Amino acid sequence: MRSLYLTACFAVSVAHAQTDWTLASGYSQSSFHTQNILAFASDVQALSQGSLRIDVQSGGSMVKLPDIPQAVREGRVAAGETILTNLVADMPIAGAHAIPFVVKGYDDARRLWDLQKPLIEVEFARRGLRVLYAVPWPPQGLYSRVALKTPSDLKGLGMRTYNQTTIRIAEKLGARPVSVATADISEAFASGKVDTMITSAVTGVDNRIWKHVRYYYPINAWIPKNVVFVNLKAFQDLKPSVQKAVLEAAQRAETRGWTLSQELESASTAELARQGVAVERLPFLFSADFKRLGESFSLEWLRVVGPDANKIFIPYYTQR
Repeated sequence: MRSLYLTACFAVSVAHAQTDWTLASGYSQSSFHTQNILAFASDVQALSQGSLRIDVQSGGSMVKLPDIPQAVREGRVAAGETILTNLVADMPIAGAHAIPFVVKGYDDARRLWDLQKPLIEVEFARRGLRVLYAVPWPPQGLYSRVALKTPSDLKGLGMRTYNQTTIRIAEKLGARPVSVATADISEAFASGKVDTMITSAVTGVDNRIWKHVRYYYPINAWIPKNVVFVNLKAFQDLKPSVQKAVLEAAQRAETRGWTLSQELESASTAELARQGVAVERLPFLFSADFKRLGESFSLEWLRVVGPDANKIFIPYYTQR
């Protein structure tokens, strides 16, 4: 009887020792980002020996994507995930990774994140948040109904746009900007509203773009990232051993997530080719135009952000 009593007391003690966090994400359960977060939560529980359990609420079921940073700041949820571009209005330094035609691939994106991360961490800490890890979406490529031989081939074509940056890219390339939501991509191509767009191979596969488009150029225009973060006080309230477990799980998640992103990009590009889309490199003539665009957008961003921007781009360009 005494042993049963002691066992019951131990169980109650363990239950009281366990901390529960809710992590809010705006992305679907099937998204590779969400799958990576679920693996992160599992790692945290294992590494903390059950001291911390993370309940992942995906698909905007608890908090809508645009509202997640504020919800974490206010402590309505302990942790969250958002795309860094959602933070630009409040935190301009968050936009470094999304400047078009700066990175050429995942290695560049990793170097850029390594330079951007310390500045992001400072800005998050000012808002009562702590960065855990960041994972990129697959790179943005160029789709076209017609083969592109020179930059002038884009002039007059309807280009799908979805924010101010893509509108300006279309205008600078001589294309005609047409606002189209992701859910309406197939209809826009089928109706002839658009002839070209910049988006990832993954989005192309999701929209079965081969029904409407014959050419895909993997230009890696930019590589956006999602960041997973936690309320700073909630993190500081953890025992040191549990904090260590969270940070170790976060490092695993970042490494795993970058690998998953690359694998998804490779598989999606292969699927486009399997479905008859010509996956080709753009002719050399496009390089100068894209380089000029990258320089133009970078200078504009530098003027908005100020001196902190030089902490990213001076080493980024000089250490290549």
